[in-house]
Amino acid sequence: MGPTPGWGRPGTGAGRNRSQIIVIGVVALLILYAISRAHSVSSFQILFFVMLVPSIILHEVSHGWVALAFGDDTAKRAGRLTLNPLRHIDPIGTVILPVILILSGVGAFGYAKPVPVNVRRLRSPRNQSLLVSLAGPAVNIVLMLAALLALRVAAPAGTVPPSMYVAQGYIPSSLLWEAFFAFGLGNMILAVFNLLPLPPLDGSALLERAMPRSWWPGYLRVRMYAMPVLIVVVLLFSPIRSAVGTWALRAWGDLLG
Repeated sequence: MGPTPGWGRPGTGAGRNRSQIIVIGVVALLILYAISRAHSVSSFQILFFVMLVPSIILHEVSHGWVALAFGDDTAKRAGRLTLNPLRHIDPIGTVILPVILILSGVGAFGYAKPVPVNVRRLRSPRNQSLLVSLAGPAVNIVLMLAALLALRVAAPAGTVPPSMYVAQGYIPSSLLWEAFFAFGLGNMILAVFNLLPLPPLDGSALLERAMPRSWWPGYLRVRMYAMPVLIVVVLLFSPIRSAVGTWALRAWGDLLG
């Protein structure tokens, strides 16, 4: 997801600790529920979900780091330039929604708490906001290539399955291979999905840069409310999820083949 112009007022230390305990409790309950429903959740789906978490965190943190390099320290002051998952979890978007969708067989969709970025504090707002937005998908592509390299090292020559088998869902039985496979596939999906030109996804930054300068302030105000619209579109129009997932899986298979 793209960075957001802001994310509310930080709570007190005690309030944050209580929130973290609640989040951990919800995660534990959902994991236990998923295990109890093992007939509908495969071990690979659980592994994929686990490997997706650090990918999403690095995606979000990259927005803040690039913004900081260009003069905006909003994310740093909000304590979001950290790899601590609890600082990036949105209880609904990161945990409850994706787990419920997986258990219901609808598919996976979720989001982390967007990193706050004040584009007006960037030295060149229109140009550098584009780079801030594209930093997330760029990190996912780098992580995907790292997973590809790891797979080449972990799998002896000739043992990587042809793309046709990967596209059909065949995955080797090695846990290490499956972990790298899930990590690479997850980052492929994150990169492709976030590059779609739909706000608040990162790809919408390309449209923002192309629009007339006079439209930009009004667009930023409207963009703040784009997340609910995106969720409705993704949930109601399953062909979008299916198309992104299928293309990413086949592309990942082609890279492995």
